[in-house]
Amino acid sequence: MCWDISLHSDIEIVKKAFPALKDQRRNLNYDLSHMEDVWAWSFPDYPIIYREKATGELALTEMEWGVYPLYLEGKGKTQQEIDTQRRNQVNARSERIVDDPKSLWYRMKNQRCLIPVSGIYEHRKIKTWKKKVPYYIAEKGRDLFYIPGLYQFMEVVDEDGVVERKGNFAMITRSANEVMAGIHNDGNNKHRMPLFLPEDMEKEWLADITPLDMAEIFSYQLPADQLTYTPVFSLRNAVRMDGKHLYEPFEWQGLPPLGNDDPGSVQTSLF
Repeated sequence: MCWDISLHSDIEIVKKAFPALKDQRRNLNYDLSHMEDVWAWSFPDYPIIYREKATGELALTEMEWGVYPLYLEGKGKTQQEIDTQRRNQVNARSERIVDDPKSLWYRMKNQRCLIPVSGIYEHRKIKTWKKKVPYYIAEKGRDLFYIPGLYQFMEVVDEDGVVERKGNFAMITRSANEVMAGIHNDGNNKHRMPLFLPEDMEKEWLADITPLDMAEIFSYQLPADQLTYTPVFSLRNAVRMDGKHLYEPFEWQGLPPLGNDDPGSVQTSLF
């Protein structure tokens, strides 16, 4: 699963890419230092682009990362059980969106959104190493790019009894290309990657498309040479002692090249 994304570029770039975008955000001044690593675990608010059903207009608003399991309501589940299931729904497998009528993602297939990111993070397992090595991955030549997602709105009641509409979303993943398979090489969801797309397909995702169109988008695999990827120091509330940003390169001594997860006699760490 992809649990960590980064937004350290000016969000105003979104409005240049989507000139007719309506800005509905509650927070217009992001502290980008706090968004260098956005971790899905706590269902954080994040800026999302979607098309309003009533008007057909594109809008930018905050939604929580992690689709809330509405189907568990009224079934006697504890909040811990609900949150556990929700953490399984921060990502949506592309294979289930058009090919699995029994899945939640199939039912949500027309609730499509884009997730603006500067880049994402993924962890790599090295044989005999206790800690996994985090990598920062981005599309070459793009300060911001957009990962397809699915969203839903739900009504929540605050402590004052006011009903509010809140959105939540999942990021779409697919099978990994060569680079991402080498980095995301461990765990139950290994060899997966976010659905990285070229600009024209990103915008097509928000258009009035059919399941056949979606399947064509899902079949696209971004070539490995269109990604930048580098080891970084640490994630998730970490602070670098050298004062650099979390997404800046860090040299791990003895790190073997991708495709070789046994350190052996390798002495260099960056590629």
